[in-house]
Amino acid sequence: MLEKQVKSLPTSAGVYQYFDKNNKLLYIGKAKNLSNRVKNYFRFTPNFHPNPNNSTRIVKMVREAKSLHYIVVDSEHDALILENSLIKQLQPKYNILLRDDKTYPYIYIDLNEPFARFEITRKVIQSKRVKYFGPYASGARELLDSLYQLYPLVQSKSCLNGKKACLYYQLKQCLAPCEGKISSYDYYIFLEKAMNDLYNKQKIIMKLESKMQEYSENLRFEEAMKLRDQIKVIKQTQNDSTIDVAKNLNVDIIGIEQNEHYSIMVRMFMRDGKIISSSHIFYKINQYYDRDELYYRAILDFYNNDTILTSQSIIVAHDFSELENLSKLLSQSLGKKILIEYPKIGDKKRLIDLSITNAKTLLFQKIQQDNSKDIVLDELKILLDLEKTPQKIEIFDNSHMQGRATVGAMVCYEQHKFIKSGYRHYHLNYKDDYHQMKEMLTKRIESFEKNSPPDLWILDGGLTLVKLAKELLNSFGANIDVIAIAKEKVNSRANRAKSKSSDTICYNNKELKLKVDDKHLQLIQKLRDEAHRFAISFHKKTKLKQDQESELLKLKGIGSGKIKKLLAYFGTFLEVKKANLDELEKVLSKKDAQTIFEQTQVSSLGSEVK
Repeated sequence: MLEKQVKSLPTSAGVYQYFDKNNKLLYIGKAKNLSNRVKNYFRFTPNFHPNPNNSTRIVKMVREAKSLHYIVVDSEHDALILENSLIKQLQPKYNILLRDDKTYPYIYIDLNEPFARFEITRKVIQSKRVKYFGPYASGARELLDSLYQLYPLVQSKSCLNGKKACLYYQLKQCLAPCEGKISSYDYYIFLEKAMNDLYNKQKIIMKLESKMQEYSENLRFEEAMKLRDQIKVIKQTQNDSTIDVAKNLNVDIIGIEQNEHYSIMVRMFMRDGKIISSSHIFYKINQYYDRDELYYRAILDFYNNDTILTSQSIIVAHDFSELENLSKLLSQSLGKKILIEYPKIGDKKRLIDLSITNAKTLLFQKIQQDNSKDIVLDELKILLDLEKTPQKIEIFDNSHMQGRATVGAMVCYEQHKFIKSGYRHYHLNYKDDYHQMKEMLTKRIESFEKNSPPDLWILDGGLTLVKLAKELLNSFGANIDVIAIAKEKVNSRANRAKSKSSDTICYNNKELKLKVDDKHLQLIQKLRDEAHRFAISFHKKTKLKQDQESELLKLKGIGSGKIKKLLAYFGTFLEVKKANLDELEKVLSKKDAQTIFEQTQVSSLGSEVK
């Protein structure tokens, strides 16, 4: 699973999260290019494994990782901010660099002051007259310095405390409001120009470049070099953050996107102006699909009496017919005012756009994965001389222990996933693998009218079983492609080591050996292993039941030797139960036969009563 997720990552900027087998968060990282960054954690040959060049801590984390989740953002700048926010909120096990209480800084200005000045802060104070710019993962100090270089603003808090113009006034970097040389109204004109430039940092860069050129022409190279470095840092902050807003905003964001095959719902949760988590769900498109209904049902199901709603509102990416009614319904059921909004402008609109960007990326990856799976099946058709590309596949395996608890299992694979409703298990009577498979396949063929046949059968075995299946199908007039997979033998035992077993594929009187990392072999092994798992599981249940029945007979004076005689003659305990007294007397004495017959009659009566 993890290998497929790594190979299918987008090249967008974003944040990635590793989870262990219990779905516990291990690590959060950010990337300018998700695909390139995450692949650096691994080596793909000769098999998928952690990159040994990473630190011991990271190698250990990668070994524990079983799944991966990611969030796409607009820029590396946004990825930095989101990584910081998520680490502080979720405290992953292997993150150590950003687990303190620090956060990225904002530039702010308090317009309540008559001669306000820009400052840097890491705390957000709610006030209508306080304006924030940022947050900035880097470059906040360079931006602040630029404002004071380009505009004649109050350079220091202490300036206003004095009554006499200082050196800054002589250098034309301040207009000396301390001496009343400028009114607060005229001062605000300069302040407004500076704020506009903060909204459009390209203007700041252009003015600094002009100043740098001036220094260079006047042979002031050291000052020109400082401006050059300053400009370089500021350019990195040009992208406004879409995932961190300085408004202590608490909203739940829901966006739905679709194509001709799938619909996806993306949920993002913002607390205190920062996105703390996200999730998504895919839906298969059919003739009954309705986006409005999906919004309505999803929101109604998610926000119920058990939900602790800490957000101020729910924002959605589309208007839908029941929006107002749903808002009223939720308000009544949760006992508090619930506002569902469809924003068209501002920060909330940008958040909605972000959810749709993620939805589109995930949809694209989903289609790519499906297409990749379709290509494998198309290639499998050519590789194994199949009559058609298999869409529905059935896989068979059997299990027993020295002839006891003999069972068969069939699993179904369709539309690139296992279909549990198509799984079947069978009680089998024969002792050898060949006749067990024959018995199981015959039962499956007899059920074709109730359960339509697949495009392909996969058997756990060799060419002998392929020939057997073909003969059975021909005798019933059925036409299904059949292949088998024979397990590689290591020291005379089957090797089931994942990604290391070089099994043999058998078809049309041919045998094919593929490399252990071949995607066609890995698909067939995956299907075979699921059938084996299902067979073993049913075998264990059957054997447990038989052991319990055996112990019950032992209590009635029937020893293990006599039980073996019964099983050797009748095959299973079920047949022993069905046997009449005359049949039992053919195997055991009249007394023992009578004991068993009475016991099985009581057992059968008990089953009927239940």
